Amino acid sequence: MIKIICVGKLKEEYLKAAIKEYMKRLSKYTKIELIECNDYSNLDVNTILNKEKEEILKHIQAKDYVITLEIEGEELDSVSFSNKLENIFLTNSNITFVIGGSYGLQEEIKARSNFPLSFSKMTFPHQLFRVMLLEQIYRSFKIINHETYHK
Repeated sequence: MIKIICVGKLKEEYLKAAIKEYMKRLSKYTKIELIECNDYSNLDVNTILNKEKEEILKHIQAKDYVITLEIEGEELDSVSFSNKLENIFLTNSNITFVIGGSYGLQEEIKARSNFPLSFSKMTFPHQLFRVMLLEQIYRSFKIINHETYHK
């Protein structure tokens, strides 16, 4: 099973449609769940990060292999990412991805991470990044199953 925990609610309809499409495609390969946590504003950064941490941790189980999305994380190409997922699934049936909010992730969440992953040193809109992550997970399953997929 793959679980994606995100801070913030998706608002744009075109992004909702893309996410729905990739969730449908991924259902052929694995059970997948997208969890949206509340985001907070009008508070100081530490308070926001701590509130987001509390919401995120509610959805992480002890047995989950946690991959946090962090600018400081390790960058992988698509084939390496698919190999990583395949190897994780050999020993763990639950992979949980965590996408933080505007201020990133609180240190306790980073410490809980089994693998910090970076897509780039660039900053992406959080809502768009969900689509990018789902697409890469889908691409990974296509690679793992030796199926063709456009490049």
